[in-house]
Amino acid sequence: MKIVHNPDEMQNLCLTYRKAGDTIGLVPTMGALHDGHISLLTAIRQQCTISVMSIFVNPTQFGPNEDFAKYPRPFEADCARAKENGCDIIFAPKPEAMYPQHYATYVNIETITGKLCGMSRPGHFKGITTVLLKFFNIVVPHAAIFGQKDAQQVIVLKRMVVDLNCSVNILVAPIVRETDGLAMSSRNRYLTSAERAASVALHKGLAAAEKLYAAGERTAEPLIASVAAQLSKSDMLTPDYIELVDTVSLESQTRLTATALLAVAVRTRETRTRLIDNTVLGGCL
Repeated sequence: MKIVHNPDEMQNLCLTYRKAGDTIGLVPTMGALHDGHISLLTAIRQQCTISVMSIFVNPTQFGPNEDFAKYPRPFEADCARAKENGCDIIFAPKPEAMYPQHYATYVNIETITGKLCGMSRPGHFKGITTVLLKFFNIVVPHAAIFGQKDAQQVIVLKRMVVDLNCSVNILVAPIVRETDGLAMSSRNRYLTSAERAASVALHKGLAAAEKLYAAGERTAEPLIASVAAQLSKSDMLTPDYIELVDTVSLESQTRLTATALLAVAVRTRETRTRLIDNTVLGGCL
């Protein structure tokens, strides 16, 4: 497994692979790898001949009061785990290499980035779209894979790829969960024991909504209420939003007539950790 830090070196290496006829798959991460990340690596290795995992804690997607400084960075352990699972290349640039002095160019996807997570995290998606467009230009992947847990990110990136004519296929993998249903996340390690116990309410609420949907419910209010009912059982979780939205426009839906995303975000009481989860009703992203 190669570890590359320099963007120019990474780009030249990937262009060489492409010229040789290889297909390149990108797994973008911020490190602190868990089984969810490994599932993405496994999936991309089935699609492409060369697997590239980026490990980069992107400063531009963090707000001024968010956890950039304390975000876990176990780089050596991450590299060892990636290697064990068949990764071909780790791309781990330094922030100053991605955003050199006088850097001034950003990608802003309008409308959909102001909804859901974008309501409480202004600028978050501008940071994500900017860094990922840079990764697409540097790694020149045929495909890039993301987990459904970050559903809004997937929808935003699909919009960017279409609007900016990017020649990369966006793949979406299922949410990987702990045995009790909590969606795997690098931020789960922040949780206190009480918060961790309460956090299963996100999945329980979504599962209750899925059961209602399977029984024929198509009105948004009871589907949303089933999630809220689970969250209300503990004072450890404060909802940021619970919304049923269209999977392209992210417009709120009052009644399902097509595929819809039921998404939830909460903030925990003790560590102020932000957790997200979702389910897609009537189809897939």
